[in-house]
Amino acid sequence: MLDPRAHRLDRVLGKANATKLEKGLGLRTVGALLNHFPRRYLERGELQSIAGLPIDEEVTLIAEVLSSSQRPMRNRRGSIVEVVITDRDALRPGTLTLSFFSGYQAFRDLQPGVTALFSGKVSVYRHQPTLTNPHYLLLEDDTTGEDLANRPIPVYPATATLTSWWVAQRVATVLAHLGITGDPDDAVRLPDVVPAGIAAREHLGDLVTAYRDIHAPAEVADAYRARHRFRYQEALILQTALARRRAEQQAQVAVGRPRRDDGLLADFDAVLPFTLTTGQREVGESLDAALSADHPMNALLQGEVGSGKTLVALRAMLQVVDAGGQAALLAPTEVLAAQHHASITSTLGPLAQAGMLGGAEHATRVVLLTGSMSTAARREALLAAASGEAGIVVGTHALLSETVQFAELGLVVVDEQHRFGVEQRDTLRTRAGVPPHLLVMTATPIPRTVAMTVFGDLGTLFLDGLPAGRAPIDTHIVPLTEHPVWRERIWQRAREEVDAGRQVYVVCPKIEGDGTGARAGGFDDGDGVELELATDDDGPDSKRAPLASVEDTAAALRRAPALAGVRIGELHGRLDPGDKVATMAAFHRGDLDVLVSTTVIEVGVDVARATLMVILDADRFGISQLHQLRGRVGRGGLPGTCLLVTSLEEGHPSRARLDAVASTTDGFRLAEEDLKLRREGDILGARQSGGRSTLKLLRVIEDEKIIVAARQDAQAIIEDDPGLTGHPVLAGAIDDYLDPEAEEWLDRG
Repeated sequence: MLDPRAHRLDRVLGKANATKLEKGLGLRTVGALLNHFPRRYLERGELQSIAGLPIDEEVTLIAEVLSSSQRPMRNRRGSIVEVVITDRDALRPGTLTLSFFSGYQAFRDLQPGVTALFSGKVSVYRHQPTLTNPHYLLLEDDTTGEDLANRPIPVYPATATLTSWWVAQRVATVLAHLGITGDPDDAVRLPDVVPAGIAAREHLGDLVTAYRDIHAPAEVADAYRARHRFRYQEALILQTALARRRAEQQAQVAVGRPRRDDGLLADFDAVLPFTLTTGQREVGESLDAALSADHPMNALLQGEVGSGKTLVALRAMLQVVDAGGQAALLAPTEVLAAQHHASITSTLGPLAQAGMLGGAEHATRVVLLTGSMSTAARREALLAAASGEAGIVVGTHALLSETVQFAELGLVVVDEQHRFGVEQRDTLRTRAGVPPHLLVMTATPIPRTVAMTVFGDLGTLFLDGLPAGRAPIDTHIVPLTEHPVWRERIWQRAREEVDAGRQVYVVCPKIEGDGTGARAGGFDDGDGVELELATDDDGPDSKRAPLASVEDTAAALRRAPALAGVRIGELHGRLDPGDKVATMAAFHRGDLDVLVSTTVIEVGVDVARATLMVILDADRFGISQLHQLRGRVGRGGLPGTCLLVTSLEEGHPSRARLDAVASTTDGFRLAEEDLKLRREGDILGARQSGGRSTLKLLRVIEDEKIIVAARQDAQAIIEDDPGLTGHPVLAGAIDDYLDPEAEEWLDRG
C-alpha cells in the first residue's frame, strides 16, 4: 500500500493552500508537511504581564502593537525596528518597547493593532525593561490568552506570507485527515524507518504517536520525547547513507604510495634542522599507513594555528612523489600560494632542483600556478604538471581549470578547506584516472567540517602541540564603549612594538573608505580630529561612523603623531597581484613596520618578527577568521598579542564571538562555539555554513550521543545487508531525504 505521506498536499488541503506551501516553503507532499517540525514551543505557564517584568529572565506575554518604526543600521546591512506593545487587558496594563536587529520581517508583521504572543529575555535599556529580538507568534483576531492557556503552542519555521499560525492550521488539517489526532484505532499505519528492534531498545515509541506529540502535544514533555524519536530516525538515515558510502569507498581501488627508505623524503628528514614534535611524528605515521593503502585516503588534518601542519603535509607529498605520483596543493589566495611555493622551495633546497645544476640525487620540481601568471610562465607550469616533471604543483583556484592536467596525480592537499566549496575541491579529484588520496588541512574547523567529523565521513587526524620556539598568543578585547580612553593606547602600544624592532598587523573589514582618512581606531590624527571606530547602530544615541577601511586607516596612521616615522604598507585584494606579492615580501624582509590589511593575510602568512595584531571592528569577523588572523603573530619565538577592537556594547549578540575567541586558543572548542552560533549549514551539500541546515532536528553538538549510537546501528545494518534489500523503508527514506547529488557529496569531504 502506498505510504499516505507520499500523497500530494492538494489532495488534502486543496490547490490554493498546497500552492502556497510549495511556493513559500517548498513542501509538496503530506510527508513533507508532517516533517516540517516546530522549531520551539511556547508554554502557557510562562504568560506574564508587562508590569513588573523580571530583569534577566525569560518571559512570555500576549500584547497588542501600539506603534512600529524602522530605521537602517548605519554600519551594516539591515535595519533596527522598534515596536511598542501593550497588554491593555491585564489587571495592571503597561507598555514595553521591543528592538529587532535586521528586523525586516518584524516590521512587516508587527503593525499597529496586531496582537501577538512575545517571548524573550528581559534586559534594560535607558533604565527601562525591554526585549531584544524576541520570538513572536501572530494571533488570529478571535484568539485569546484563555484559548491558549492549557496547551503548548508550536512555533513553525515560516515566511513573510505564511505565518507560523497559518502553517499550524494546515498541519492540524493533515493530522486530522490521517486520524493521528483522533481515536488511535482509526489512525493510519505508517511504515517505519527505524527497525523494530532498535525502536524498542531506544524506547522510541510508534511513529503515529510521535507525529501527534511533536505537532499537537498535550504537554511540552510529549513534544520533546517525540523530538528525540525523530532525531534518532534522522541520525539513522544519515548514518546509514554514510556507512553505505564508506563501504563503497573502501571498495574503490587507489594506487598505494608506500614510503621508501632511500628516497626524497628520507633525504629531506636527514637535513631537517629541528626535531619533529611528537604530534608531527604520530600524524606522519598515520598518513604513511593511509597513503600506502590500496583505497583512497580521505583525511582531515586538524591542528592549531602554527602547529606545523604544512610540514606534515609536505612530508606526505614527498612520500607520494617518491612512489611515482604527483601532489597538488590548493591554497585559497595568491599571496598564500606564492608563500607556500617559496617556503616549500626554500625548505627543500637542492631537493626541489631536479634537472638543475646543483640539484640533489633524489629531487623533484615545485611549480606555482595562479591566475595572474604571464602566459609564458603559465604555459611552462602546465607543461611541467602534465609531463610529470613537477612532483609538487602549488596553486589557487587556477588549478581547477580544465586546462590543468597531471601525469599521475596521487595526492590532493587542500589548505584551509573553509575557503573552498565542496564542488571546487572535488574537481581536482576527478582529474586522475584512479582516485587520488585527499588531505584537508584546517586550524579551525568550520561548522560543516565539525559536523562531517562527528558523522564520521572524514578520517580525522589531530596534530597536538606547537613546535619549539612558537610563543603563545594573548588575546584581549578592547571595548571602546566602556573604555574610550583606550583609543590612543592602541597606537602607543603599536609604537612600542616597532621601537623594539618588531612588526604590527592592522586588520580592517573594508578596503575603501570615504577618502577623509579619518578612521584609525580613535586617536588624534594631528589635526585635532578624533578618529572614531565604527559602532553598531543599536540605539538612538549611537554615532554614525563608517567601518574601518585599509585606505583611510593607513592614511590616518601616517599622520598620527604616535606613529611618526613608522614605515606603513597596505595590502588588500584589489591590488595588482605583483604589488600584493611585493608588499608582503617587503613586510617579510622587515622593510615595513606596520601592515594595514584586509583578511588577505588570514592564513599561512608567516612573518617571524610580527608580534602585535590590531583588528579594527573585530565584531564584523567570524570566529574562524579571528582565530586564523591572530595566528599570524608570535611565530618567531616572541610572545604575540592580538587586540580585538570593538565599539559594541557589552551584551550585544556579536560580542559573544569576541568573548569566545578571547577565552581560548583551542581551535576545536572555537569550532564548537562557531557551530552553536552559525548552525551546521548544508551538511550534505555545497553550502559551507550558516543559513538553512539540511538537518531538521538533529544538532551535531547537542546530539553527539544519538549520532554515535545511530552510527553503530547503521554500520551493523550495512555490514549485514550492504544493499539494504532487507530494509526497504530505510532505503527509501535515504532516497527521499537525500537527493542523488547530495548523497554524492557524502564521501567528498
